Amino acid sequence: MSATVSELKWPQPLTVSAGRECLERYQQWSAEAFVTADIESLLTDRSAMVDQLLRLLWQQFALSEHRCALFAVGGYGRGTLHPHSDIDLLFLHQDELTPAAQQAISEMVQMLWDLRLDVGHSVRTIAECELQAKADVSVATSLLEQRFICGDADLAPELRHFLQNRMPWTSDQFYQAKLAEQNQRHEQFHGTAYNLEPNIKSSAGGLRDIQTIGWIAKRHFHTQSDESLVQYGYISAAELLELREHQAFLWRVRFALHLEAGKKEDRLLFDYQPAVAARLGYEGKGKAAVEAMMQDYFNAVVGVAELNDMLLQFFAQTILSDAKHLATQIIDDDFKILGEGIAAQHDSAFADQRNLVRFFLAIAQHQQVRYIRAHTIRLLRNARRELEQPLSDDPECRTLFMQLLQHPRGCGLAFELMHRHKIMAHYLPQWAHIVGQMQFDLFHAYTVDEHTFRLVRNLYRYSTTQGAEEFPLCAELVERMEHREWLYLAGIFHDIAKGRGGDHSELGEHDARNFGLQHALSEEGTELIAWLVRNHLVMSVTAQKRDIHDPEVIEQFAQQVATQQRLDYLYCLTVADIRATNSSLWNNWKATLLENLYQATTHYLQQQKPSPQREMRQRIHQHQSHAMGLLLSAGYPAQQVQETWARFTADYFLRHQPEQIAWHTQHILAVADDELLPLILVGDETRQGTTELFIYHLEHEHLFAEVAAVLDHQNLSIHDAQILATRDGFVMDTFVVLQEDGEPLTDARRIEALKQELHDVLRGRRGAPSTQRRIPRRLRSFKVKTKIEFVPSRNARRTAFELTALDRPGLVARVAKVLQQLELNILTAKISTVGEQAEDLFIITTARNTPLDETERQRLREQIIATLAEH
Repeated sequence: MSATVSELKWPQPLTVSAGRECLERYQQWSAEAFVTADIESLLTDRSAMVDQLLRLLWQQFALSEHRCALFAVGGYGRGTLHPHSDIDLLFLHQDELTPAAQQAISEMVQMLWDLRLDVGHSVRTIAECELQAKADVSVATSLLEQRFICGDADLAPELRHFLQNRMPWTSDQFYQAKLAEQNQRHEQFHGTAYNLEPNIKSSAGGLRDIQTIGWIAKRHFHTQSDESLVQYGYISAAELLELREHQAFLWRVRFALHLEAGKKEDRLLFDYQPAVAARLGYEGKGKAAVEAMMQDYFNAVVGVAELNDMLLQFFAQTILSDAKHLATQIIDDDFKILGEGIAAQHDSAFADQRNLVRFFLAIAQHQQVRYIRAHTIRLLRNARRELEQPLSDDPECRTLFMQLLQHPRGCGLAFELMHRHKIMAHYLPQWAHIVGQMQFDLFHAYTVDEHTFRLVRNLYRYSTTQGAEEFPLCAELVERMEHREWLYLAGIFHDIAKGRGGDHSELGEHDARNFGLQHALSEEGTELIAWLVRNHLVMSVTAQKRDIHDPEVIEQFAQQVATQQRLDYLYCLTVADIRATNSSLWNNWKATLLENLYQATTHYLQQQKPSPQREMRQRIHQHQSHAMGLLLSAGYPAQQVQETWARFTADYFLRHQPEQIAWHTQHILAVADDELLPLILVGDETRQGTTELFIYHLEHEHLFAEVAAVLDHQNLSIHDAQILATRDGFVMDTFVVLQEDGEPLTDARRIEALKQELHDVLRGRRGAPSTQRRIPRRLRSFKVKTKIEFVPSRNARRTAFELTALDRPGLVARVAKVLQQLELNILTAKISTVGEQAEDLFIITTARNTPLDETERQRLREQIIATLAEH
């Protein structure tokens, strides 16, 4: 049944049940019509449907008998409504309302609420509108979009007269307020259009940015029409068409999202993305449809953001007259600097395509430049549309591009603006492929091009004062590099082959080699860049998933790296890469792992490749000597310390720093009676910004499983665990734990609560907690197949396996319980999370201290998979 406004029949008088039935029928029709209908017609039709309903209720509640009028304001005032948009109403009156009128308005609003419409309303005189608008710019903004619906028609021109002649916000005040509002909103959404769960309305480049342009125009030009922007010369007809195309796409996404969520929802959450993509007609298996939709989405919002930047600048130049008193510096015949903005001298500045690259080199060369002037943005946009070949095909452009990368500030603001205004995509064809490309997972927080830009920015920051304070080792290494541009190029190419199928590291290496040939790089530079691109994940994987206390692991990694130069570049690249992937990924624990791996590998390379056995003996001796010095200076007798240490294994001294050894030892020496056990220590003796949990106890079966359960109960995550035994029947277990936000545990009350619960469980006063927390909302949209892969172990008496599974609360505790049930001992655990995916390494033995045979391995695999399949 058709339910368009022209054919929708509202029963009179309207009851709540009949009204709900009509609205439900209309909602069903609009969902079906969405497949083929023009989006603007759907939005205006819904607005007209609500208009019709309001006029009906106005009569039904006899409001026509009173001197008042009803106006649509805000988004509804624009005459476009999404399925669950707010309906903002203004009941305008001139004289004081009678009790009967107040009652009628109250009953009408209540009826709308009973119909389950999201209605916001105000009841005001024009004088009250003026007061409210003066106090709150958002009220003034909503009034700019007023639209008369019904009632006393004489009030409509009075309201318009007030808005045109007595609006309390002048054009410049209103502009400044809306700009500040937009900047604050962008900051709330991390200042980028590339969030992978964007807010379609409020994120940078979203619908609110389009509305901001309209609001400022309406206030300044006293117009309700976007076409007036063309008439006044603020936007070209082609730019207005582009803006409307972007708006129509965002409208369709928002409309589909409202239908799918069944409520007002502007966040395009992972939960909704697959279904929204299907409603929009995207096809493809698995993640392909979502990734295609999101690429179109990101291209749209980036286009909106650029037009928004340009138009708001034009408004500023007119409303604020910002160009009148700006100092001018002539760069050359084509470019100049006005204040802090760089501008073209004439409209044909980019007629020569080489100037598109020379322009950004000029930005790097002039430190005072902070932005590109609006008209020059327009010229850039027009020029890039005219390009028929990649800029890198031009030899002079290649020379200029290399000069940009070699300039001390080239990868600062200049590279950022080159990325933002899509010149990078027109320089490198491979970059164009990754623009707006998202990966449907929780690991990558940004699109591939935005991630790559952020990585290059991180590399550049090593050369700044702030970056040097935050990352002193990286700053020191970069300062020594003769060719920093090689590091930047490795960053540019490291992910450039994402989305092409195949191994992106291998494909990226091929691209890097071609770039080196095309740009006449030295053979040394090309080989280094290509090697870095091919191996850009190796250091991260080794640090987070391998036992870097094991000299054989260091030897294997050092042999793969081969030279100190490669190691220096790879370390800087790895730190920048992790930090640019997801802000929640970087923490002090990862920083420590990477730096320890760097230092151990440097030591290996400088020692003429010593044998792992010799390296192990040297490290144990160094740790013992340093720890003994710390204990002697604290007043502990050497003989007492040595007698205690005689009970410890070599593995203990290999895997702990001297500060940890001294800390553990002094507390173990203080334990006068086994009845006082377990000894539980919580601290950060190595100053690594993590929390170390150390447990010394009598031989205790399945201690790991019990500790893991308690830590999960306390909302703490295990990142590393070493399970060691003394020679005389005690266990010495060390855990590295962090809170859910990646921060160390420092609250004294929480530490005491953790100690008390561990003490009670390990003494048998209470059972290990078995509460299972719900899988977080963001994880429910992802499927990760649980896999167990057995990997070679250095020690033939041990079995190592890697677990890949959906990350979830209590995962480690559940795995530990399986090991307990199968009577297997856990010796080492390295816990790593890659977005929604857990990638953990466990080293275990049987209760007989033997490796697992094939039957035992199969039973372990089946049991873990079955356990994790349970919800």
